[in-house]
Amino acid sequence: MRLLPILSLFILFCSVSAIQAQDIVSGKVLNASNDLALENVNIVNLNQVKGTTTTSEGDFEIQATVNDTLYFSYLGFRTIQVRVTNDWLKYGSVKVKMTELGIALEEVVVSPITLTGYLEIDVKNIPIYDNSRYSISGLNSGYEGGSSSPGAAAKALGAIFNPADALYNLFGNKPKQMKKLRKMKENDEIRTLLQTKFDRQTLAAVLQISSVEIEEILARCNYSKDFMRSANDLQILDAISGCYEEYKVLKR
Repeated sequence: MRLLPILSLFILFCSVSAIQAQDIVSGKVLNASNDLALENVNIVNLNQVKGTTTTSEGDFEIQATVNDTLYFSYLGFRTIQVRVTNDWLKYGSVKVKMTELGIALEEVVVSPITLTGYLEIDVKNIPIYDNSRYSISGLNSGYEGGSSSPGAAAKALGAIFNPADALYNLFGNKPKQMKKLRKMKENDEIRTLLQTKFDRQTLAAVLQISSVEIEEILARCNYSKDFMRSANDLQILDAISGCYEEYKVLKR
């Protein structure tokens, strides 16, 4: 007879825990210099790998629990990290103020492409990005063609060191961070966010790795400097994820 009360308490505890796990925090993002609302500010919960953006009024809602860290980024403003507290959950919406970056632009020289109307001449004048990623059936690794792709020596060294040393040091010591890769790839908000970014800051913040480590991972996986320099953060995410999957196969 005592089992029923105990079972009921257990179910109640699980229900409360589930409700707590689905807490939603809300707020408004403002320009610190004039208190005007900022629209389309990118917000990522670094712990739960959830993303959202602010409305035209600067308002936002995002799933979070106590001690989660929210990462705010917006073009022309300093990125900030805000920790979710009990008071935030208890009293509701908060105001988050972001500070503008003072950036002085140097002279920019634009070199237009003059088209002649003659196909043979114009084709030669238009710059072509000649790096492409390809794979060979039966091989786990992918390679990148083009003049700036890794040379034969680099590929040979990579083949020797990747399985045992380099990738193990990069991936093996960061299992929690790498588990976030799948969550990031599956979250549409974060994928949309990363598609517009080229600075690696959001990727580095979520994965808790430095931009230098990101470049090292991609170099070890035969991605060229041209790709690293021109790819957006979503492409970098997919590249790291593919590299990590190759590492797991090699590890077996």
